[in-house]
Amino acid sequence: MAYIDSYYSRTSEPGIQARALQEQIDTTVCIVGGGLAGISTALGLVERRVSCVLLESQQVGWGASGRNGGFVGRGFSQSALKLTKTVGESHAKRLYSLTGQACELIQHRIKGHEDSIRQPGTGSVTASWFDDESGVKHYVEEMNRIFNESLEFWPRGKIAENYLTTRYYDGFLKPDTMRFHSLNYALHMARLAMEKGARIFEGTPAEKIGRKGSRWHIVTPSGVVNADQIVYACSGYIGSLHGKLSRATLPVATFILLTEPLGDRLRDAIRSPYAAADNRFSSNYYRVVGDKQILWGGRVSMFHPAQERLRVIMVNDLLSVYPQLKGIVGEVAWGGVMGYAKHKMPQIGQLKPGEWYCQGFGGTGMATTTMGGELIASAIAAGDDQYQVFAPFGLNYVGKPFGPVIAQLAYWSYQLQDALQVSRLNRKF
Repeated sequence: MAYIDSYYSRTSEPGIQARALQEQIDTTVCIVGGGLAGISTALGLVERRVSCVLLESQQVGWGASGRNGGFVGRGFSQSALKLTKTVGESHAKRLYSLTGQACELIQHRIKGHEDSIRQPGTGSVTASWFDDESGVKHYVEEMNRIFNESLEFWPRGKIAENYLTTRYYDGFLKPDTMRFHSLNYALHMARLAMEKGARIFEGTPAEKIGRKGSRWHIVTPSGVVNADQIVYACSGYIGSLHGKLSRATLPVATFILLTEPLGDRLRDAIRSPYAAADNRFSSNYYRVVGDKQILWGGRVSMFHPAQERLRVIMVNDLLSVYPQLKGIVGEVAWGGVMGYAKHKMPQIGQLKPGEWYCQGFGGTGMATTTMGGELIASAIAAGDDQYQVFAPFGLNYVGKPFGPVIAQLAYWSYQLQDALQVSRLNRKF
């Protein structure tokens, strides 16, 4: 049950140390999954005075929720501009606004606990890997026009002053992106939910789920939960617990590196206070944490290299952008499994009366899980049908049992698309 070795587990507050379920209990709602989607749903329910039980097979925030890049901002894995073509501008704006509301709610919920959760300052820069100034400018203008964003175009000279690499061209600043300690945030949310009456059980996997009369009957290794309604919030960790949800979920492994303290060498590469990412299909994302250390993320794979090998791989990825840092050492590297849908949008809805799902937050989970939890909680507690705004993004089949292989092929195809884009735009290194 121990949290994996990562920057987050090394610097986290104590866990909630909830016990395993060892009895039979009754509740209004049973939530399966103690990541941010499940915790957010639980908190949203008890804030609305609905009793709930949350079952987590490991520890709350043990999976991707407690070991990700820690970027918190508006939007989805799917491009907002592509959404306007899929569902229309009005619908896309409604979807996007929900993520903005989630960001505001997150700020409210962490008030008074910012020091342990939120990294000082805001903002993230997206740098273009491609020589496409007009394309970057168009993106900035359209996002500001349609979604009332406040993106700031950065010409390549300004990018080069802040990020000392030959890999980047133009880019843009998103000024209000927050940077979080993912695990501390998950633990804080769980504590809030418990203080308001949610019952959370760790080390308690749901082994069998069925109906007993008019209620849900959830069997765990040492206990049973009887509930009027159930919420599946397992995402990439759904396994075989629910066939339809499992077949609609692509578990994608991604990886993060924490470097050694770099001291003055950091300025040889990064002179910006902002987090950063590039705009490739297979992008890197990173920020400075701790004692002038780089938290560097990227890659998608069906393979999970051993710790020593993973550190070498991730350091090499970093050096491919910042070769002047040659010789630096990776302090620790780790992986995590995110849940993606084929359409790159969250899957939020109801399978049948009283059976809900809240999953598919890969890539943007810090904000969208809060959004999903709120939508499900409001639907259960007040009959609110706002969750149906996600109806166009259903439970599409993603190719299981070959999902991990498909994920790897997809990653390779993304790399090929990046190479073709570089060639098309006459990129020269």
